Amino acid sequence: MTRDDELQLLVAGAADLGLLLDAHQGETLLRIVDELETANAQFNLTAIRDRPGMLRKHVLDSLSLQPYLKGTRLADVGTGAGFPGLPLAVVNPTRHFSLIEATGKKARFVAQTAQRIGCNNVEVVHARAETYRPFELFDTVMARALSSLADFVAYAGHLCTPDGRLFAMKGKRPDEEISAVPKSFRVVAVHRLKLPGLDAERHLVELSPARPESFRRHAAGP
Repeated sequence: MTRDDELQLLVAGAADLGLLLDAHQGETLLRIVDELETANAQFNLTAIRDRPGMLRKHVLDSLSLQPYLKGTRLADVGTGAGFPGLPLAVVNPTRHFSLIEATGKKARFVAQTAQRIGCNNVEVVHARAETYRPFELFDTVMARALSSLADFVAYAGHLCTPDGRLFAMKGKRPDEEISAVPKSFRVVAVHRLKLPGLDAERHLVELSPARPESFRRHAAGP
């Protein structure tokens, strides 16, 4: 597959997701894969080694969140090699992304990659999410295939604004996990995602902080 073929795969896949990529964004996304491919030769960042697989299962999978993002401050919890946060930052240059990663080598890779591709709206936070206390909370807090929904709420719920959203990227619809979500959060929706070029199931669970009963009564009026 030539680089032009790869660019076409990205542009066509993004269009299927309702996202129009310009040439600069497409090339920048390819450079993320370049960096990942090089780093994988030194230490294991991802089990996916082939470039078409990286483009579909990392880059396009990340971009499938685009229609659901809220606000201007976004956090990617357990970003790993930078997904989904880094591709989303490329196509949302006016939004600020904090990519949170506890593993040093992964945090360093993401910071280095963001710098090399000129992604100035990215901050890499080398920390565990449960101990991270940002100066400002986030409108969107996302995680990809990281843990159960209950655990996600437990260690990342405090990062979310009262009107914000938690987004958990999952494979099959996690009905058992949904039933175990703590009462401090509620499930707003479960979105079925269709990933271009892949038949595998993808779901996005959208959660929001549960408002205190007193606040709901006040908001509803007498």
